[in-house]
Order: sequence, then C-alpha cells, then structure tokens
Amino acid sequence: MRDGLVTLRHELHADPEIGLELPRTRQKVLDALDGLPLEIRQGSSCTSVTAVLRGTHSDDDAPVVLLRADMDALPVHEEIDVAYRFRTDGVMHACGHDLHTAMLVGAARLLADRRDELAGDVVLMFQPGEENFDGARHMIDEGVLDAAGRPVTAAYGLHVFSADLEPGEFATRPGTLMSATDEVHVTITGRGGHGSMPHLAADPVPAVAELVTALQTMVTRRFDVFDPVVLTVGSLHAGTKANVVPETARLEATLRTFSAATRDRCLALVDELARGIATAHGVRADVEVVTLYPVTENDPDEAALLAATVATEFGPDRFRHLANPLACSEDFSKVLQHVPGCFAALGARPAALPAEAASYNHSAHAQFSDDVLPDGAALLAALALRRSTGRPDRART
Repeated sequence: MRDGLVTLRHELHADPEIGLELPRTRQKVLDALDGLPLEIRQGSSCTSVTAVLRGTHSDDDAPVVLLRADMDALPVHEEIDVAYRFRTDGVMHACGHDLHTAMLVGAARLLADRRDELAGDVVLMFQPGEENFDGARHMIDEGVLDAAGRPVTAAYGLHVFSADLEPGEFATRPGTLMSATDEVHVTITGRGGHGSMPHLAADPVPAVAELVTALQTMVTRRFDVFDPVVLTVGSLHAGTKANVVPETARLEATLRTFSAATRDRCLALVDELARGIATAHGVRADVEVVTLYPVTENDPDEAALLAATVATEFGPDRFRHLANPLACSEDFSKVLQHVPGCFAALGARPAALPAEAASYNHSAHAQFSDDVLPDGAALLAALALRRSTGRPDRART
C-alpha cells in the first residue's frame, strides 16, 4: 500500500489549498476513497468529508471510533526543491497535513479489508481549516460526532513532526498535551500632534511600549511557573513619520496557556493591565480577545491504549512518553472536549537529515519523510480495531 499512499501525498503536496474551502483537495480524497464500502457525506459550511465504515458485527450498542486528519496548507513559500513541490509562490503543506490525509486514506483501506474484525463503526473525519480557521468546530456543528447514528465513543488523531522526534517515533502523554491558544489585540487611542510639542498631544506610543514590557512582567510575577503562560507580542505598530505624534498604536499578542483556569485569569489580567496603563498615560485602551483553541486534553485510558498499540504494532522502542506538554495548539482539542480520545505525534524527519539541521513545522524549509505513511495508517487502523474489539490480539494490521 505504501506506493499508493506516497503518490497521494505527493499529489496533495503539489496542489495545496488554504482555509475552509479546499475543493481540489476534497476531490482527491473522494477519488482515493472511491470503491470502499463507506457512507460518505460532504460538508456544507466547508469542504469537509465524513465517511462511515460499518463493522460487519456492529450493532446499536457497538463502539464508534473517530479517526481524524486535517487537510489544509499554510501561506508559506516552499524553499525545499523536491520533485512534487508546489510551483506557485506562497502556499505550502508546511505542517504535514498532506501526510495526515494520506495516512487516514490508508487506514480506511486497511479497515475496509478487515470489516469482519471490526465490532463497531468507524468515522473518518477529513477536516479543512485547522490552521486558525476553526475547521473542527464546523464539522462538529454539522454532526461529525453523530455521523454513525449514535455518538462517537473515542477519537484519535496523529500529527507529524519535522523535528524534535526521531523518524518513526510516536509520542504522547495523558492529560494536557498541547496548550490553549488565544490572541489579544490592543489598540491605544490618544490624540495626535506635532513631535516638537508632545505636551499638546496625548501620545499612545509610550503607553503601548510600557504595555509590552508589563505583559512580560505579568507572566513571570502573576502566574505559577508550574502552570505556565507563554505570551509573545508578534505585531507592534504606531505612527508614520518621526516628527508626528500618532493618534493610535496597536499591538497583537499570542497567548498560550495550559489550563482553563489560567487561561481565563490571564485574559482578564491582560485587559486590566492594558486599561490601567492607558489611563495612567491619559489615553484609552480597547482590548479585543480572539479565542482560538482550548487545551488539548488526552484521556488517560485512551493515551495508555495508544502507547500499548504502538508497542504491539511496532515495538516499545518506537514510543516516547512526553514529560511535558507542548506549547503548540490544535483544534482537535474541540473534538476531545466532547469525546474521550488521544492525540499523538509522529516523527517524520527524513532519516538522512541530521536532527540539528531539521526545520520545525511551519518553516519554509520543513521536510517530511514518506516512510512514515504506512506506519501512521497502520496505527490509526489498529487503534480503531483495538478500541472496537477490546482485544489486543485483534489489533494487528
């Protein structure tokens, strides 16, 4: 099956699309699933694909397992000159979603061949818009968690990493796996004027500058180091010319938190701090919170099942228990808010690329190996079989 998955991955990589509308990507997925015994439904609010595979021995009380792959690309210009590179500037599968999609197609084929071993149903969730477009919510709103006619019992997903993990190494942890992500946009409004007479204006620049440093102090002095906060100001703008006091200044920051309580408290403190500093400077602060993704929480039992399945399929040396959560975020977290499950990482650095030379996901230089495609497909299929039957000896794919 490897060659077919590699071909599909290369076709997806060579024709990437961004956001919630991925018509060419969806058609490639539909073509790849053609002929399999699936009940397929396409999304209306986005170009999602939901496919249900019925186990031969399934009934109304049987488990329903959801397997998910995201399909969208990023606005990144690819700098790696591979034969299947997208030749138009500015779009790249820099996060490996092309691999995720191909692996889920592979899992569908494996499971379709093993319907007699499947004691329940499987929902295949091909999702657009993971990269800050809230694609998971769109699919949840359209009923992906009830696509089999009864609620999903457990959900699983994989994400390839171009760095950090060894090639072919699976990794996860119970509990918090990834941070929540939000954005804070602050606009400071004062009164413009001439740079030679700032006392006749109300300058927003000192206020926004003070806010940048105050936010960093807030993180280190108001929050427990063992329930950390990561706050980065990534955008800062004010003014047009050296001798003009601008009327407004603006910053945008990304906020990463690892618990719901810290997330709520941090957002409240950012608002309080911005308004207090603005008042002290005689200007006004308007704070906009852009809520993105919650904490990704793995169910402990499902995480243990994934680790045991890796050991069964590939050997215990292929699994790593992550000691700490990751500060990246994932909208599969919204599925895990409704359903117990597990999200895991898979090392996809090309074996010939030294670890110190590997670029991380989202980089224009990120490289992912085709060699992990069969392993990812096999693990997803094995998880569905094992969760369906509850018998380790039935999980072999």
